[in-house]
Amino acid sequence: MKIQIILAGAAAMFLSTAALADPGHSHGDDRAYGKPGNPKQPARVVQVTMRESDGKMEFVPNRLEVLRGEQVRFVLRNNGELDHEIVLGTLEENLKHGEEMRKNPDMEHDDPNAKRLAPKRTGEILWRFTKAGEFDFSCLIPGHREAGMFGTIIVK
Repeated sequence: MKIQIILAGAAAMFLSTAALADPGHSHGDDRAYGKPGNPKQPARVVQVTMRESDGKMEFVPNRLEVLRGEQVRFVLRNNGELDHEIVLGTLEENLKHGEEMRKNPDMEHDDPNAKRLAPKRTGEILWRFTKAGEFDFSCLIPGHREAGMFGTIIVK
């Protein structure tokens, strides 16, 4: 009986974490667009505001340029009236993950390249851009990217 209770508890824990999004990578990996930053090293601070305005949803700014190897501390603020998130990735990854979010709108992210914020809340992402290229950041809550909530990161 005790073993059945333990197994049932373990199964419940496993199933409760199944709704957490990990868009196809483990946390320590060096991804196409970089890797989690090191809090012991200096970082350029970039403030990003999330908001709704005139029927649009947007990030301000929606275009960033960084140098390859640069570490960036994204200081995030949701000035909107709705929950918003930011997910750093390749455009292909974010579009694919956006489709998954439409099927599972209650999905939450537990990944160092993503942060979801309630209205009037703040948060941070610390990221090192290790490869040159053009990358995406999007709010993947269903309908938000389509309403204009995306941006581009150019790594030189």
